[in-house]
Amino acid sequence: MESATLTVNGMKCGGCENIVIAKLESLDGVKSVSASSADKAVKVEFDAGKTNLQGIAQAIKEAGYSVIED
Repeated sequence: MESATLTVNGMKCGGCENIVIAKLESLDGVKSVSASSADKAVKVEFDAGKTNLQGIAQAIKEAGYSVIED
């Protein structure tokens, strides 16, 4: 398992957090997700053999939010 924290713009409330969490939990290989609109952060634990950060970032973008690249 790998874990990563991504900076996400556009999340304003708990509803936004839930949208991102649901989208990422639907990805094959994602084990756990937490999101904080206050911190603009999404923490994800995933199986790198099934998904990667690029796929996770794309799913967040598809949900309507932007990922800030470090």
